[in-house]
Amino acid sequence: MAEADGKSSVLNGGSEEQEPGEGRHGEGDASGSTEGQGQGSSQAATPKEAGEGSGDKPMADAEGETGVDGEEEEDTDSMDGSGLYSLTEDGERESEGGRRERGKEKDGGKRAARKRNRPAGGTNHSSSSDEDEDEEDEDHEEEEEEEEEEDEQAMEAWLGAELRDLRGPAWRAVPSLCSREIGRDSRQFVRRVCGARGLVQRLELQGRLERHTGCVNTLHFNPSGTRLASGSDDLRVVIWDWAVRRAELEFDSGHKSNVFQAKFLPHSGDSTLAMCARDGQIRVAELSATQRCKNTKRVAQHKGAAHKLALEPDSPCSFLSAGEDAVVFGIDLRLDRPANKLVFVKEGDKKVGLYTIFVNPANTHQFAVGGRDQYIRIYDQRKINENDNNGVLKKFCPSHLVSSASKTNITCLVYSHDGSELLASYNDEDIYLFDSSHSDGADYCRRYKGHRNNATVKGVNFYGPCSEFVVSGSDCGHIYLWDKFSARIVQFMEGDGGGVVNCLEPHPHLPGMATSGLDHDVKLWAPTAENPTALKGLKEVMKKNKRERDADSVHHGDQYDTQLLWFLMRHMRNRRTQRARREGGEGDTDESWSSPDSSDEEDGGPDHVQCMSS
Repeated sequence: MAEADGKSSVLNGGSEEQEPGEGRHGEGDASGSTEGQGQGSSQAATPKEAGEGSGDKPMADAEGETGVDGEEEEDTDSMDGSGLYSLTEDGERESEGGRRERGKEKDGGKRAARKRNRPAGGTNHSSSSDEDEDEEDEDHEEEEEEEEEEDEQAMEAWLGAELRDLRGPAWRAVPSLCSREIGRDSRQFVRRVCGARGLVQRLELQGRLERHTGCVNTLHFNPSGTRLASGSDDLRVVIWDWAVRRAELEFDSGHKSNVFQAKFLPHSGDSTLAMCARDGQIRVAELSATQRCKNTKRVAQHKGAAHKLALEPDSPCSFLSAGEDAVVFGIDLRLDRPANKLVFVKEGDKKVGLYTIFVNPANTHQFAVGGRDQYIRIYDQRKINENDNNGVLKKFCPSHLVSSASKTNITCLVYSHDGSELLASYNDEDIYLFDSSHSDGADYCRRYKGHRNNATVKGVNFYGPCSEFVVSGSDCGHIYLWDKFSARIVQFMEGDGGGVVNCLEPHPHLPGMATSGLDHDVKLWAPTAENPTALKGLKEVMKKNKRERDADSVHHGDQYDTQLLWFLMRHMRNRRTQRARREGGEGDTDESWSSPDSSDEEDGGPDHVQCMSS
């Protein structure tokens, strides 16, 4: 990040023990520090940012709701440190400068040594030729040094572009706890805690859930947050009591290939679990109150892998599925034939395979999809007419990707808590935030960068009760959390020993989350660190990710060749275990719950599987 971003802030260790009456003094110090750093940082703003004007609405803060007797002014986050966090510590910046100077001195010493070692004898002709060669070598070295400096400057400019100043801290622990004890603003306490930047900067690994024998591809908390469902390449689904780190139920999903998602249906008493997988099947598991899986039934069949399901927030029996066959199914479990094809997604006459789908929580008739091109497409189930703009209500895409020659894909998209914003992660590109109320073709509002999304179908999510943060995994094995408003990284954690973090699931009511990736376990994170993160090493990791991405962009092959090869390797690795499990004698029937549009040629295994608990 450019030096204009300012020095890394340091936590005021005694701030948490201030009495409530000292809040105004602490607030003045924090705001003064933020304003001073903001002047320097604003110089790095891009022309695009300066021209956004009223188009960039500030985020609605969960903490910004007015308290009783004007306590809002006193409600600042003493846990947060002051203002801006630079990408690296000052010591790292100084060490980089020292290494650069030492390198120059070393090169100069080498040139001087060559001159000293030059033979004194010989003809004038040989002497002049040696001098010419030395001059050419020196010129070549100087050109390389200039190129390296230019590359470094360009990288610094990229890191600092399209960033805003972090807003002042907006939650303070001691006054908030005192207010809750006397019954003041107690309803907002949890929401303010979960959305506090100071706690996000203190997230650290709490424990691991170990039961799967393959990569964990999906995580989902039940609505109350007491149970966590995980699905894996081992074709098993596990229901966890995550608080005590115990598996309460484990069952065979009935799928023939990698389980990509498993979700609790809302208002079902945690008794119904919807699943999708690489075999294209959409299955539903019926769970009993005695911690057993009664059976799983196939309710739809895609003619390609099905990566994501989209739940309707208030419906215990309806959800959507999207597949690489470009089909979106609407599934209603109350019907004899639950699956109904809603739309076939295409651009012109070419089908667009889908990797992700999400229902607008504020308007459940609308849903957004993304896949094998650069466009986010929004549909309204009441107005789909494939003869009119292929049924699309509106499309969004970053302006520089509309005519891009590179093959860009959307691996994941999600709506914010109130449906006002859409977040999309692009393959080997950045993460972009869109205002869902904008008109067709509108450009993005924010850009979040630094991670790498290439090897797998990477997830992205909002974090916080009012979507205050953006969280994503990366091919470098780290977890990134950005402040949504400023687009600055506020947390950076090593998340996966296997090198890739794919799935991130924030807890619905508590400040914490679960993550998974190529490792065979689930990791739990909570804000228990004594000090906020120093973001140590972040700058170098971001530069490495950027250079690798630029190097890969030179190749014009299919960017998903790596992903498909990786899935093939994982499938072959787990095939022996899967075959042995199937030969264990699981019963099936001829009962079919599949869609009329299902593929008979790509029949994905038994429609009805009896399950046994672990």
